[in-house]
Amino acid sequence: MRVTVLGGTRFIGVAVVKELLAAGHEVSVAHRGVSERDDAPQAPHVHVDRHDRDGLRAALKAFRAEAVVDTNAYTRADAEDALAALDGRAAVVLSSCDVYRAFATLLADASARAGAGPTDAVPLSEDAAMRGPQQRYLFRGEIHPAGVDTQDYENLDVEDVVLQAGATVLRLGVVYGARDPVRREEFILRRVRAGRRQIPFGTGTFLWSRCWVRDVAVAVRLALETGAGAGQALNVAEPATWSMQQWAREILAAAGSDAELVRVPDTALPDDLALTGAVAQHVLIDSTRARTQLGWSTTDPTEALQASVAWHLAHPPPGATDLAADDHALTQN
Repeated sequence: MRVTVLGGTRFIGVAVVKELLAAGHEVSVAHRGVSERDDAPQAPHVHVDRHDRDGLRAALKAFRAEAVVDTNAYTRADAEDALAALDGRAAVVLSSCDVYRAFATLLADASARAGAGPTDAVPLSEDAAMRGPQQRYLFRGEIHPAGVDTQDYENLDVEDVVLQAGATVLRLGVVYGARDPVRREEFILRRVRAGRRQIPFGTGTFLWSRCWVRDVAVAVRLALETGAGAGQALNVAEPATWSMQQWAREILAAAGSDAELVRVPDTALPDDLALTGAVAQHVLIDSTRARTQLGWSTTDPTEALQASVAWHLAHPPPGATDLAADDHALTQN
């Protein structure tokens, strides 16, 4: 199949391009040209703004693309402009489990470090309650770690557009792995790098579905190859989920650290450890449909996490690490 990947130069996009090439598909990458990578997979690139409908349409025609994977549709305008250029081609669009009402509940609870409001039952199927009109644009005014403009960021808007056009939407859990701009393991690894022997921690019972970036790429490939999810949204996550405490211990083991997780009051937790405290709303998503319809399966999570931790240890973020809040928290246990 001839596939054009919109984005394709960062994190999930890189993994998708690699997976498609490895499976024998012909791939082109369409992007603005501001994030070229020396270690990018070998595929032809075309520099075009996704909002340039004529330019994008011409790029797809020149490559004779049969299908499109959209890795960076974040707003209604992103989706509408890409859709206008597709000319009926098959499409797989990446979304997130942040579309569910449970996610808004989590944010409300986490911001107060408490679990006060009503919660949704988990695991969340694709038919679970979505965020309502008053719960849209949750990230306005915030800085996105991947540099995404959050003013109009809304996966619900994207899904509204592309599902009506017959695209396959993959709702991703927390994605981790090489090149992750959010650095999901960093809440532990920054302390490992600093040589900390004790790490302040909460109850650690919070559950949030995860998925290794390489397994996400496999789901994308299978969605293209089978066409089974056309016009549907499918959850994509590991079938079992470690609690936050288990996740932290697995990260420590993968990093070769025997640091101790020390229980402290939730009120004393440093900001980057807030989700290790008590959280009422879990965000577990059920990926049975993706497994059944696409024939998708996931890598052993220990193996996946070891690969991810190894990459992040070899590619530390810039800047100094201030752990003064840890010292204060550890006096409160």
